Amino acid sequence: MNITQAFIGITITFITSFTLIQIQLIGAEPNRFKRMPILPFTAPFSSSQPGRGQVYQKSGNQKLSISYKAQNNFTNCTSKQHEKKLKLSWKSFEPQSKLRSANKDQSDWHQRKQRSVFHIRWNPNEKYIVESREKPAINSSKLSPHPRLKLSKNTKLTFNPKLFVCHDKLLENCHNKTANFRQQIIHIFEKSLIDLPKEPNFYNVDFTPLFANSFEEQYYPSACLVMDAGVRVLRRKDLPFDKIEIGKLFPKQKLFRKTKDIKTCAIVSSAGSLSGSKLGRFIDTHDVVMRFNDAPTHGYEGDVGSKTTIRVLNSQVVTKPHFNFTHAPIFQNVTIAAWDPGKYNTSLREWRASADYDLFSNYAIYRRNYPKSRAFLIDPHSVWRLWQSLQTFVGRRPIRKNPPSSGFIGMALLLPHCPFIDFIEYIPSTRLNGRCHYYSKEMNSACTFGAWHPLAAEKLMALDMNSADDTSVFQHGILRIRRPDKLLCGFNFFGY
Repeated sequence: MNITQAFIGITITFITSFTLIQIQLIGAEPNRFKRMPILPFTAPFSSSQPGRGQVYQKSGNQKLSISYKAQNNFTNCTSKQHEKKLKLSWKSFEPQSKLRSANKDQSDWHQRKQRSVFHIRWNPNEKYIVESREKPAINSSKLSPHPRLKLSKNTKLTFNPKLFVCHDKLLENCHNKTANFRQQIIHIFEKSLIDLPKEPNFYNVDFTPLFANSFEEQYYPSACLVMDAGVRVLRRKDLPFDKIEIGKLFPKQKLFRKTKDIKTCAIVSSAGSLSGSKLGRFIDTHDVVMRFNDAPTHGYEGDVGSKTTIRVLNSQVVTKPHFNFTHAPIFQNVTIAAWDPGKYNTSLREWRASADYDLFSNYAIYRRNYPKSRAFLIDPHSVWRLWQSLQTFVGRRPIRKNPPSSGFIGMALLLPHCPFIDFIEYIPSTRLNGRCHYYSKEMNSACTFGAWHPLAAEKLMALDMNSADDTSVFQHGILRIRRPDKLLCGFNFFGY
């Protein structure tokens, strides 16, 4: 009996100590939660400036700071007090409380201002920016049709983004415009979660968060939820591919050759708001540049850049003939990561036999045609673990029971390899124009706000991970996500 009591006491002491250490670590890293500018022509707002808010606030306790996790916004509110909190969730947030002394925090802030977040590696002997060691893609000027999913044809925006455009963030009027635009965007995302329609559970998803709305989940960094999902590519040794022919075609190499050389990464969405952005030069300065499906660069270099390191493809692009995956130049000389969700909780053997789209046939042809290519298949189990992380972030409020988008999967795949990721136009900026893609004229706001993927939950979670200031995100379209420290992650509340 005495041994049992001692064991229980030690266990309780360990859990309490670990939780307090996590809170102290989060509080001891204010740099991770301060918003910083991305582009060199934007000066940072002080976090103590009146009206300066964040999407969500990390907290130690109620007196020191306030937590606005997504699930707090979606709980069933029966009392007037809870209804008031829900209404305020997309209107304004109080600035993050400071856990350090004022003097020390002020000195840290000045140090960060001296060293800009925006870094360009210049070669003094050449005129152009140094490229990464990865080979850029050979892009074709012939545009093939883009992949289609179930989308509601809602072509009209509910507000005019041009009314919120500004350029000098030091002006109070510009600051107010940016804050108001941010509130509009967050309001649409949260409303999309609340107004979730009843849909058939095609993928047989059966998951309930174990720790939703709990103390542990509230203080667990969102970036750690993404890391814990462990999105990865399949290897030859994975069952049953170690014993079947298709497994022998998997590359022996890792996803990236030299991860130690990777300092900066950019993920370029295909959003229509990239049109006219003039971010091409900024994008090409990154060591790794990720793009999606058959999004072209030829003819759009000024807005989207010309450099491509890796492409994430959904199984429709690999399978459908008009994309010409096996021979199109746009898919050559570039790392490929293709994915198909399969059913929730199905085995890899069952997925091989009943994938949504038979990507294996064209994948085998591609690998035989280009044996030195770097074409990988993403583990479908890890895709659904990422979906579980999304549902855990939101809480007990259900999200769409469809797989995450290619953009969110690509971010989770890249995050373990990059100190930080600049996600371009994933969160819509004031350039929002209702177009589905920058390379097509199709008007459909569902491409931005979601009608099949759980996009609203994805983008709210991405905003929670963001370390850039509001001007960078909502005026210039650049979201910055930093890789979390290992000390903050890995407790594995969720059984991954």
